[in-house]
Amino acid sequence: MPYGTTPVDLALSPKDASGSYSGRSVKGWGLFLTLLGIFFGGLALNLTPCVYPMIPITVSFFGGKTADSRPGQFVLVLHGLCYLLGLALTNSILGVAAALTGGLMGSMLQNPLVLSFVAGFLILFSTSLFGFWELRLPGAMTRMAGRSYSGYFGSLFMGLTIGVVAAPCIGPFVLGLLTWVAGMGSAFMGFLVFFTLSLGLGLPLFILALFSGQLQRLPRAGGWMIWVRKLMGWVLVGMAAHFIRPVLPEGLKVLLPAALALSAGIHLGWLEKTETGSKVFSIVKAATGCVCLITASMWITAWMMKGPGVAWQPYSEAVLQKAAAEKRPVIIDFYADWCTPCRELDTVTFHHPDVVRKTKDTFTMVKVDVTQGGDPNHEQLLKQYGIKGVPTLVFLDSAGEERNDLRLVDYLPPEKFLVHMNRISKESTKP
Repeated sequence: MPYGTTPVDLALSPKDASGSYSGRSVKGWGLFLTLLGIFFGGLALNLTPCVYPMIPITVSFFGGKTADSRPGQFVLVLHGLCYLLGLALTNSILGVAAALTGGLMGSMLQNPLVLSFVAGFLILFSTSLFGFWELRLPGAMTRMAGRSYSGYFGSLFMGLTIGVVAAPCIGPFVLGLLTWVAGMGSAFMGFLVFFTLSLGLGLPLFILALFSGQLQRLPRAGGWMIWVRKLMGWVLVGMAAHFIRPVLPEGLKVLLPAALALSAGIHLGWLEKTETGSKVFSIVKAATGCVCLITASMWITAWMMKGPGVAWQPYSEAVLQKAAAEKRPVIIDFYADWCTPCRELDTVTFHHPDVVRKTKDTFTMVKVDVTQGGDPNHEQLLKQYGIKGVPTLVFLDSAGEERNDLRLVDYLPPEKFLVHMNRISKESTKP
């Protein structure tokens, strides 16, 4: 998953030369920001009605471990680490298992019917978070998860099973995240994503256990937790919209996320009538609504102000032969609608006036759209050019030979992209 991919970028890159699906790599700031968002998602889950009541139970559990021990703080740290390890193991195993289905999910997630089904599935689970129905686990599983064991194994077991106890609130969110991880097809990323989520979910409980005397400072359980649960419901709706986006008409691809941000802002900020008597909570509600409204307006404004873009041609040997005859270098863009940096290149770099002007004067621009997958001609091109994932931009010089040193596999802002274009265009004009 390249730079710019969010926790709701839910599909695989196309098949690589070996015929297997190649997960998009996360690196640099993209990796950091993605994991940071997941970590804060885990923190937010602590504020849901199912997890929040676990706080005093967990603190009491840890406090009992050191009641008769003089070096209690050190022992408490060990128990807390066992608890975090148990929580991380449970979720990380789920993440790895989901990621290992990546080849199957990758081929399926390029089918519009499957995308529609998955989006509907996420919408269904979002209605649970909105309070229309309740996700409940079998009683036997809940009772088994609620058992208490002594020693360090008891702390480990508590971490292993907290996800079961809290499933009615965190289950829909985790299921959505599992679908995303399955789309990446990377076992390492599956482990890393859910390990990070576990840290966010477990760290507040661990810290409060170490400083159990601060428990009385926590805000009391109340209606504000219902608001947080509905916030997570809107996150799932956003994930559903991101799934279905590749099969929507061009206008709806912009209007749908803007409409969702607008709707979420109005609902969470003002229509949702949860009241706690707390001024801080009222400020948080209003601020959330304003942020959503500003995001929606910025999205629409950026779309309306977008100027003309690069004129692309579909790939064909005739187009390449004509470019070689005219001594024009060629840029081949391997693109997919579900790829966030692909869209960022398209909306930012390839709509920049200097880039557009340069392409008209000097370059032949070719686009290979692999959004749907399954096209044998596209599969052949992926093998021919050794494409491992999207975006990939291939630069051919005026003689039709690829410049491997210029190949791009990530988003590049207009200024840096122009440097690439100037390097190959200057060489093409040399006598």
